Amino acid sequence: MAKVHTSKIELNVELDENRIPEKLNWTAEDGGVSNAEAKAIFLSVWDAKAQESLRIDLWTKDMPVDEMKLFFHQTLTAMSDTFMRATQDEKMTATMKDFCAYFAEKLDLKQN
Repeated sequence: MAKVHTSKIELNVELDENRIPEKLNWTAEDGGVSNAEAKAIFLSVWDAKAQESLRIDLWTKDMPVDEMKLFFHQTLTAMSDTFMRATQDEKMTATMKDFCAYFAEKLDLKQN
């Protein structure tokens, strides 16, 4: 029997006296990431038993608003790509991509 490989992803959150995130760091050894700094983290977990999405949305108090807007846009775009890979629903993926373009346009974001 083949040995099962377990991969660990670790998030560390340093809080101020009011429990507001000051520092976010993450490690994913299999991905070559060790204690890397982040300014924001959006984590979604599917609870199949409860049939609901659980979330952790964190950002440091010094995260600039313009970077947050870019982070949201890139996250929405990545979610569109993931939706396509997971469902093969081309029509809805195109609709999601249209919204991402609209989002970028309304926020005057430069698209890469």
